[in-house]
Amino acid sequence: MRILRVSHSAVVDAWRERERELRTAGLDVHLVSALAWDEGGTTVPLRPRPGEPVEGVRTFGSHPALFVWSPGPLWRLLGQGWDVLDLHEEPFALATAEILALRGLRALVPGRARRPAPPYVLYSAQNISKRYPWPFRAFEAAALRGAAAVSVCNEAAARIVRAKGARGAVEVVPLGVDLSVFAPAPASDLPDGAAPLAAPGHPGGAGEPRSTGGTTGTATAVHVGYAGRLALHKGVDVLLAAAELDGRLHVTLAGDGPSARALRERARPLGDRVRFVGPLSGDDLVAFYRSLDVLAVPSLETSGWVEQFGRVAVEAMACGTPVVASDSGALPDVVGGAGLLVPPGDAAALRAALVRVVDEPGLAATLRDQGVARASSCSWPQVARRYLALYEHATAHPSPGAPAPAPSPPPGDEPARGTGAAPSGSEPGQPPEVVLVAYGSPDLVRDALAPLVGKLPLTVVDNSSMPEVREVAELAGARYLDPGRNGGFAAGVNHALRHRQTPGSDVLLLNPDAVVTPEDVLTLQERLHGAPDLASVGPAQVDGQGAAARVVWPYPSPAGTWVEAVGLGALRPTPPGRSFVIGSVLMLRADALEQVGTFDENFFLYAEETDWAYRATLLGKRHLAVTEVEALHLGGATSSDPTRRETHFHASQERYLRKHFGTAGWQAARAGVLAGSAARAVALRGDGRTLARLRVRLYLRGPLSAEAAMLRGPASPDPAT
Repeated sequence: MRILRVSHSAVVDAWRERERELRTAGLDVHLVSALAWDEGGTTVPLRPRPGEPVEGVRTFGSHPALFVWSPGPLWRLLGQGWDVLDLHEEPFALATAEILALRGLRALVPGRARRPAPPYVLYSAQNISKRYPWPFRAFEAAALRGAAAVSVCNEAAARIVRAKGARGAVEVVPLGVDLSVFAPAPASDLPDGAAPLAAPGHPGGAGEPRSTGGTTGTATAVHVGYAGRLALHKGVDVLLAAAELDGRLHVTLAGDGPSARALRERARPLGDRVRFVGPLSGDDLVAFYRSLDVLAVPSLETSGWVEQFGRVAVEAMACGTPVVASDSGALPDVVGGAGLLVPPGDAAALRAALVRVVDEPGLAATLRDQGVARASSCSWPQVARRYLALYEHATAHPSPGAPAPAPSPPPGDEPARGTGAAPSGSEPGQPPEVVLVAYGSPDLVRDALAPLVGKLPLTVVDNSSMPEVREVAELAGARYLDPGRNGGFAAGVNHALRHRQTPGSDVLLLNPDAVVTPEDVLTLQERLHGAPDLASVGPAQVDGQGAAARVVWPYPSPAGTWVEAVGLGALRPTPPGRSFVIGSVLMLRADALEQVGTFDENFFLYAEETDWAYRATLLGKRHLAVTEVEALHLGGATSSDPTRRETHFHASQERYLRKHFGTAGWQAARAGVLAGSAARAVALRGDGRTLARLRVRLYLRGPLSAEAAMLRGPASPDPAT
């Protein structure tokens, strides 16, 4: 597999380990880097290793979102035939728009130089949902819609790019660390009870032992370090305020940045208890980490920024140094149980946690062990394996001779999808796990579970936190999960996937108002594994009167909306590659869940399975109705309010159309629904006219706005008004 990877920050030699590991795995990776870039307050020039396939290209501008590349070298490279184009740039960045424009133009070149545009992978660390000004939001929307996959470094970024329209796989991949460099000091190098030698400029000088712990009130100095940019949002002034509260705290600041001069003035009253040693790298940085009792990562939250990963925390943990960090942004996921968390901006809490590491017997040793284990999940080989899997998802076929290992979860995150699934086209390895998301209606829950009791693993997610539902689930032998909130159907399914009883198994989604036999469930699973490209299957369905219900539908689209508006919706074709099976009784294949990802939690009710199925289709998957299997589905039995159902349904349609077709696509579809509903409001009588008038009101106001008003508790019983 040939990969063209573009990353302005690849000037940092250590961060090119990802590409070196991918080449070790057999991939041909050519890297494009800036000639020089500001990293951590220092301009770093590109210095390739001998023979390293990395090419420096001139950049214009210094802001990560506002710079552009010299187009000539990129135009030449894009004509060389790559399997994947990997843009390690934010979707809204000018550089991303530039490269994607060049990619599109390159594919139009006539003659022998013409090559098909390769699928592309994007990167995002943005964990605050922002609406960018035009044209940046247009760049972002177009880039996300066309991306075969997106890698992100934190869970919040994953949720945001999905909400903004990412259609391909979205994977959380941690930023890497070289464990051959960042590692605890060898025991043979240390005298008993001593720490490694201090970095140059460390308080106390070379050879001063690291504190070995004590009791509250001891005069033992606590050596605290900070590494990173000296800027206001990094909270270094909070660390200095903590040092003012306790004379034992000796602080060493490694780094540079716009606040350096102000921080030096701020630290002057603390005398020699605060040292500035400038930017450190390589062996000096490793020695710095090893010399500390604790590393502080006191990042703040601002209106435009929160910590997106916290690489220094991983590096310090890999060196066996305990970490105290702000409970902010991605830091809780990165540090988690391997460090101490404090409220951002709270100097007293920070001071207490820093001295606790030394004062509390056994705590430092525990944090060191847990930190080393946590850092191992961020090793470059682990990161490279996850990128390899992402590239294979993007190309929809494995690279020759290279296995596709299952992605491992990021630090502090529970697996959101199964691992160890049966290979494509193989027989299922274990029975499916049945997931039922309930909101009240314990009688329906009981009836849905009854045929399956003792036959299949059962999980009930109770969005209503209702004791009666818990009782029904436990009597049926089901695992009962209470997420503590009603986040909607998609959130409930994802909660179950994060707490799988049988990781790696297929999953049957079962509505509380549906009934299916265990024999039919196993037939569905057999058919699901009958073809390698099947992602989901569902049974035929009948209602309470035995009437057949439609289970296969074409994907919503602006054009399809106009077909429906003129009354020709029944003529729309539903081939397996352009249609989905409804989610009331739906079996999802384990390896498809791994590839496609979990459900988009922005869908509160309805269309969540449509969105998941469409993302699977973009990866080359199909969905099938198994007509020899029949399930009972009462339809709407969990809700007696048709107005609420209509509002949720059409709000989800708006979410789906905006996500996959953009604002223009949504407005075209909206016009179609309004035209069709207005005509029906005139032509029909009775319930048909009432429903058509409701849709006119919904679409004039906007279904999402109507749903938001309904969820807030509207004064009017009609959320469309």
